[in-house]
Amino acid sequence: MAKDQLEVLNALDVAKTQWYHFTAIVIAGMGFFTDAYDLFCISLVTKILGRIYYQQHGSANPGSLPANVSAAVNGVAFCGTFSGQLFFGWLGDKLGENASMEWFWLGSGIGGDYPLSATIISEYANKKTHGAFIASVFAMQGFGILAGGMVAIIVSAVFKELYPAPSYAADPAASIFPQADYAWRIILMFGAIPALLTYYWRAKMPETARYTALVAKNAKQAAADMSKVLQVDVESEPVKTEERSQHGRNDFGLFSKAFLRRHGLHLLGTTSTWFLLNVAFYSQNLFQKDIFSAIGWIPMANTMSAMEEVFRISRAQTLIALCSTVPGYWFTVAFIDKIGRFTIQLMGFFFMTVFMFALAIPYHHWTLKANRIGFVVMYSLTFFFANFGPNATTFVVPAEIFPARLRSTCHGISAAAGKAGAIVGAFGFQYAEKGIGVKNTLIILGVVNFLGLLFTFLVPESKGKSLEEMSGEGEENETETQSSQQV
Repeated sequence: MAKDQLEVLNALDVAKTQWYHFTAIVIAGMGFFTDAYDLFCISLVTKILGRIYYQQHGSANPGSLPANVSAAVNGVAFCGTFSGQLFFGWLGDKLGENASMEWFWLGSGIGGDYPLSATIISEYANKKTHGAFIASVFAMQGFGILAGGMVAIIVSAVFKELYPAPSYAADPAASIFPQADYAWRIILMFGAIPALLTYYWRAKMPETARYTALVAKNAKQAAADMSKVLQVDVESEPVKTEERSQHGRNDFGLFSKAFLRRHGLHLLGTTSTWFLLNVAFYSQNLFQKDIFSAIGWIPMANTMSAMEEVFRISRAQTLIALCSTVPGYWFTVAFIDKIGRFTIQLMGFFFMTVFMFALAIPYHHWTLKANRIGFVVMYSLTFFFANFGPNATTFVVPAEIFPARLRSTCHGISAAAGKAGAIVGAFGFQYAEKGIGVKNTLIILGVVNFLGLLFTFLVPESKGKSLEEMSGEGEENETETQSSQQV
């Protein structure tokens, strides 16, 4: 740690975990809860929409969305998220994370929550636990997935009971009833409730001390905010803050040679790994219903009514989430500050590659009825190691390794690259599955995971280090101070 480190930053680095930290995790994590909820539900919604609006008279199978429409429904939200991550990541470094959050909640998409929430929680946490705290925020996705599953199961079960319907094969017209048009709307609407409930508390959170002290140069306000949050007296040190603003070469911009030299490879590592992860991860998530149908784990659509199909798909996907996806998130929370981000990400990409190839190469073997459970188990393990792996670490690392004044921007760029990967996955898998088949598509996803493993070597380890140590802010200011003292 630098000798001229501000007292307020020292206080943050050594602060004990308090109730406020857990409150901040829940408040900051609600955006991810909603994001995961929507991701889970959208695949169910496409099934209902296909039956309602694209039914062809006399067809042997229920209606389904055309490939281009399905890809658009699955991918259009990612386009909005992509722009939100870039814009609000930049705005967070200009106005501060909380000021930007006001604009975010007033009408922007979920994308803005990625850089802002990650930066907020990383700057509140101490250096020994900030990895676990950031991962905990991201792990709220797991609760969103489970909530989406439970809501879909309950809504479909209620509609099945209220409006009994035969299978499509027995009576195509009666298998989908007009009231089903309300079912998908109700499922989606529930996802907005948690976000609305947390709006007040998000607005009451003070600006982070690191932004206030290092970027806004207001040491007095930073000390006052943290004294209230941490319930300890923190010295403001306005003189030292002024000296830090006058000394140092640490005011380089995003497009400067200094940034390229210090953090260029880091940014390439965070953007490339997040992009590659999401190509595979979102492909698996959005279209797992199609894969399970292809191997016969879920009955053929024409043997079920519309609500029966929604019920069975949501039950299957919830089981996968409960047994693999959600535990993976919390394994990361438990071990990220013990074994490190780099190890977890490398391990995750490695096992995702292994299991994807193990599913793809002998694909015909897994389609046999006696082997379907084995396929489901191995497919579940890819989700486990995605979440006890790069799906969590790609979110954590960009919030730790960049300077305070560029932290939100760089996280937003990294997250936007990830959403670009999600867009590729959402649009690409739809066409690849129909064009080259499930087996070859899974092989491609295995190759993508392997590339993610290789690019992981560009990402530095931040375990046990303060944010200033990782970004080099403290080192540069200390160097300048020592130089001036010698003169």
